Amino acid sequence: MDLRGFDLNLLVALDALLRERSVTNAGRRVHLSQSAMSGALARLRHAFNDELLVSGRGGMSLTPLAETLVEPVASILRQTQETLSAHVRFDPSSSEHTFTIAASDYATTVLLGDALREVSVQAPHVTVVVAPLRDRMEEVEDSDIDLYILPQAIIPQGWPHELLFHDTFTCLVWREHSEVGERLTLDQFTSLGHVVVSFSEDHKAGGDNRLAPWVGVERKAEVVVSHFHALPDFVVGTKRVATIQLRLARRLASSYPVRIVGAPVPMPRLDEAMMWHPRFEQDPAHVWLRALLKRIASNMPAETAPDVETHRAASTVRRGSFGRRRV
Repeated sequence: MDLRGFDLNLLVALDALLRERSVTNAGRRVHLSQSAMSGALARLRHAFNDELLVSGRGGMSLTPLAETLVEPVASILRQTQETLSAHVRFDPSSSEHTFTIAASDYATTVLLGDALREVSVQAPHVTVVVAPLRDRMEEVEDSDIDLYILPQAIIPQGWPHELLFHDTFTCLVWREHSEVGERLTLDQFTSLGHVVVSFSEDHKAGGDNRLAPWVGVERKAEVVVSHFHALPDFVVGTKRVATIQLRLARRLASSYPVRIVGAPVPMPRLDEAMMWHPRFEQDPAHVWLRALLKRIASNMPAETAPDVETHRAASTVRRGSFGRRRV
């Protein structure tokens, strides 16, 4: 191939196509319209004299040539990014950089709202894409996510990360729940139905009693939802209980007819952290963003639930695989 006639920008599109095996999804990955990505694919096919992606029964698949390009193209882009990052200064006031942050709606509410208000002041032309935090992290090595906001205990071994803030857990019930006082009894905690959060694609499997082994007792999962803000909707008007992070519980209790009640068992401490791919370690833009998040987090007030005061020995959320802690 004669590189003098090849638009090297097409390598970014090629990498997205090879990863996604879909014109539509590849376009979303690099923020191009479907028509623009289709045009890029046509130019790539001409340049390589190969179809690269072909349609089949199960969708599009890679040609043999395309299969051989997956790792080399990804490697070229990684090396290019590392080379440029080492020599390019990041000026937030003029940068048009796009960051992608994976976070649950919990972290989005208690941290990212304030952080992104600060971003809008310091970096008015920067774009931040907040992506949902998924249960599985098998593809994290090849992900385009800049930062993950997640419990420190479930960060894969060896990945760079930094602690942001602490939290704990408490329980929510409907404000008019007459059977529950200021604190749940152990019998109530185990017999009442619970609304639980699962990030797993297999919601049925994710919603059983394995959702919260850290409390030491089984919960009867009656409703399983995919995000924390849905919890109050399934608590109000019922006898159900939800176990939730205290920082978010306080916000929800100010907006919904729910109240915070003490748990009958020791609740663990939650250490929320940010994690990033090693290739971003020295990237000036990433260093700036991480510093901003750290500063915002350091200004968050400490949260201590009344029901935790007598349980100082409660352990932190234990280390495990990403799919084992719905926090």
